[in-house]
Amino acid sequence: MNSVDLHSLTAIQAGAALREGSLSATEYVQACLARIRQTEPQVGAWIHLDEEYALRQAKTLDEHRASGRPLGRLHGLPVGLKDIIDTDDMPTEDGTVLHAGRQPVSDATLVARLRAAGAVIMGKTVTAELASMHPGKTRNPWNPAHTPGGSSSGSAAAVAAGMVPLAVGTQTNGSVIRPAAFCGVHGFKPSFGLISRHGVLQQSPSLDQMGVFARSVEDIALISDVLIAHDPHDPATRPGAHPRLGEVMRDDPPLPPRLAFLGTPIFEEASQDCRDGFAELCDALGETITELSLSDTYRKAWEFHRTIQLSELSHHYRADYERGSDRLSLALRENFERGRQTPAHEYLAALAARQPLYEGIERTLEEYDAFITPAAHGAAPASLETTGNPAFCTLWTLFGMPAINLPLLRDGQGMPIGVQLVGRRGDDARLLRTARWLVSRLAQGEH
Repeated sequence: MNSVDLHSLTAIQAGAALREGSLSATEYVQACLARIRQTEPQVGAWIHLDEEYALRQAKTLDEHRASGRPLGRLHGLPVGLKDIIDTDDMPTEDGTVLHAGRQPVSDATLVARLRAAGAVIMGKTVTAELASMHPGKTRNPWNPAHTPGGSSSGSAAAVAAGMVPLAVGTQTNGSVIRPAAFCGVHGFKPSFGLISRHGVLQQSPSLDQMGVFARSVEDIALISDVLIAHDPHDPATRPGAHPRLGEVMRDDPPLPPRLAFLGTPIFEEASQDCRDGFAELCDALGETITELSLSDTYRKAWEFHRTIQLSELSHHYRADYERGSDRLSLALRENFERGRQTPAHEYLAALAARQPLYEGIERTLEEYDAFITPAAHGAAPASLETTGNPAFCTLWTLFGMPAINLPLLRDGQGMPIGVQLVGRRGDDARLLRTARWLVSRLAQGEH
């Protein structure tokens, strides 16, 4: 296989070649590093990358394979990690000068699971400041004048640019789905509590969720199956059987999935290209899709999310604020102050409002396999001073529901517009099966 083509492989394709021996881990990592050297000056996806260390990991994995021992599910596959995820062998600086040079003494739980599965930890990808709003150096691989989104900007851009087949990020509002949409890749935020957050920067524990980036729905299932597990260090995770995403996703649905196009109260704010694209998409799906809208009761949900996020942010970032507020961005300082000034009764009321609102959503979803809705207002804004508006992700993050971005639409300039599928909490496997069905149907042009 031509090394020039290796960077375009999906994780499933590369994994098959690595297992059968037609491709070594060293060859694959070398190809990814060559792609990074080629594209990193324009994209700026990495904050920490040690080529020699990546190759040493690959060599160890090749020796493991040569020994005849069983291979992990991610054997030889390079993975990028958002720079708020602890690693014991490279810095984790959280996108802020206040944590410059910070070296954790142990891996985050998810990093340990990646290593055990045979992944090559390529390095740390750029995050917005403390995983909040102030953008890092990353540019959109489709057009460097446009934002890649945030706060998992580097992870999304690294996959989009062909630097790595897989990457990990986090979402507290829209920080997985939005950059995936802007960068034209698949992004998946599982149900709240499925992937451990132990060893990951805490911003808002009631909302913080892990997510992954990849080049296909199948790749999403591959890495998610490795990461989903109970962890006693993270009380949001629960013991018990976990969804077998890959196994369920590969099966054909017993009946054609039923989709509901959900016009949330903010759909009117979407760009014209986005609205036109979704109109065409609904026409293509025909009787498979039904148009629904949410009641005005849900208009307060965005306010509830903001109250929870900023209240908890002000608590968890208090030490950084007190020792170096002058070195934090104005946007973060303002959000900290808003959170600190929020009355306790408003915070508690926002927490209490979530479950009744979610139950209304869940009853609606009993009739459908998934909601389909924009992942963002439209294509990535032509600005490097913003990470874009996360509002189209807010509801699903607030309710802890699984969501996946599918890069199915383009605007008039050819920039990606994301299609977001959302499922019931805990129904992640069904959601990925529906996503795979949708991609296949549209690819076949079955109208």
